[in-house]
Amino acid sequence: MKIAVLTDSSAYLTKEQQEKYHIDVLPIPIIWGDKTYRDMIDIGYGEFYKKLADESELPSTSQPSPGDLQKRIDEYVEKGYTEVIVITLSSGISGYYSTVKSIANSETRIKIHPFDSKITCAGEADYAMLAGRLVEAGADVDLIMHDLSDLQKTMDVRFMVDNLSHLKRTGRLSNAASFVGTLFKIKPILSMDVQDEGKISAIAKERQTKRAYKHVQNDFDNLTKNMPYNIQCTIFDSLDPDKKEEWIEDYRAKFPKYKFYPSIIGPVVGVHVGQGTMAMIWCRDLDDYFDKNGKPIEEINSEEVVDKA
Repeated sequence: MKIAVLTDSSAYLTKEQQEKYHIDVLPIPIIWGDKTYRDMIDIGYGEFYKKLADESELPSTSQPSPGDLQKRIDEYVEKGYTEVIVITLSSGISGYYSTVKSIANSETRIKIHPFDSKITCAGEADYAMLAGRLVEAGADVDLIMHDLSDLQKTMDVRFMVDNLSHLKRTGRLSNAASFVGTLFKIKPILSMDVQDEGKISAIAKERQTKRAYKHVQNDFDNLTKNMPYNIQCTIFDSLDPDKKEEWIEDYRAKFPKYKFYPSIIGPVVGVHVGQGTMAMIWCRDLDDYFDKNGKPIEEINSEEVVDKA
């Protein structure tokens, strides 16, 4: 059995993470006027947000084409892979998972295992890194898929946007109608139903950034403090590195038993949330899926996070 791990660029894995965990990445297209950019290849992080601020015409996104995915599958077959785990951004905001399932159903040379992350950015990266680590440790596909589903039970997200206009424009906000007329002079707080449909919804709104920050931190505390496993969290930004560092320092001071990591909201997700967004995604510590010798632990069954927001 030879297993490959493939995800898409909305995970925003660093090159070092991709190489360390042997993860392949398909770029997601960004359509801007009559030009198409491949996420993080033809347009980078800082370049994207500068263009977003300067251009009057706003971009949209697509999904990796079936042709690009099929080409990558062909390469795996040529290299002797027998299985490939394809971790996609949430089916609640993209049709890519359905595309992967369709190709999986018709492919006979290699077994394709689609996994719907029900999230994006750092959450998608966590799944990919766990899968890569498990492959390296000798786990079979059944155990890897089980652990990905288990990790999903423990995952949650909060993010704050400057306003909801980008999410409303691109149709990615599931409860947009309930926030009509409140786009300005508020700090919306959003989440995704990772254990359900993977859709984005605005769950609260605050008049001040400090109050919104405190709201998010209280949610994080309440949803993690009684969990019987270790927690890791990634804090990420849309081109506001100073604020990200402030968040990480504050969270590390207040929650010293948890692990905190940095990441980014890159171009494809930035199309939908805009600049000025801050986010955090947390889950069970990936190290919990391995024993002290680095061997995969069988039959983990984590307590599910119950987010009633």
